[in-house]
Amino acid sequence: MAQRTWFITGINSGFGRHMTEQLLERGDRVAGTVRNMNSVDDLKLKYGDLLWVDHLDVTDTPAIIAVVDQAFKQLGKIDVVVSNAGYGLIGAAEELTNDQITHQINTNLVGSIQLVRASLPHLRAQGGGRIIQLSTVGGQAAFPGGSLYHATKWGIEGFIEALMLEVAPFNIGLTLVEPGGARTNFKDHGAIVAPQMQSYEISPAAKGRRSFEDNTIVPMGDPAKMVKIMIDSVDQHPAPKRIALGSDSYHVIHQALTGRLEELEAQKDLAFSTDFPKDA
Repeated sequence: MAQRTWFITGINSGFGRHMTEQLLERGDRVAGTVRNMNSVDDLKLKYGDLLWVDHLDVTDTPAIIAVVDQAFKQLGKIDVVVSNAGYGLIGAAEELTNDQITHQINTNLVGSIQLVRASLPHLRAQGGGRIIQLSTVGGQAAFPGGSLYHATKWGIEGFIEALMLEVAPFNIGLTLVEPGGARTNFKDHGAIVAPQMQSYEISPAAKGRRSFEDNTIVPMGDPAKMVKIMIDSVDQHPAPKRIALGSDSYHVIHQALTGRLEELEAQKDLAFSTDFPKDA
């Protein structure tokens, strides 16, 4: 297998860490970004020049552009760009602060968009490449207590799906990854829980909050297996549009899509009734 070069945001934990470890172990090169440069010292010591690391806060668009440009300049061709950095924001919409809302959108949605936009000129110039966008089961379904998180994930899914069509002539493939629950450190380091409003104790959002905070609930998903599938997807041509990972992801997305289709079919006559007559 030929060596590939990957650019991955947020390699210090979660899926980003798992992916980086697997890629380095098989001999690929990784350009990774972190917010704390010391957080991957162990990987740098073990793998040396196979790992290129730079600091990046994905809410800083000029920094995104600078880091992406520098990675392509120093490493030459980058085969795969993985937009992984992001976090969850848990709480009913009314419980969230304005700053929390802004930061969530700037990280998960705007940051992901700008990372992809910064990469596109380089990928076009080199004749193509792949982009993997980490989404979630929450990019196709919604749960109470996750309204702003869902807003960012549904938003990035729409952006990526349209972009798939825009850049197809340039041999750039894009894939959305939609994992369910996985045994990463998401609860401890990948999410922020907003202060609770007493009024929302009767809301389903409170139940969602309690489920998230319940440490006795152990996710079924194996992150190492999930990451291997993400990596292997780069060998598929054309690029898969979406990859659902985990039995929970499959069941939840299937239920959500089936329900939406049933609702749409029930409105067929109503939708058609708003057209001008064909002879008008």
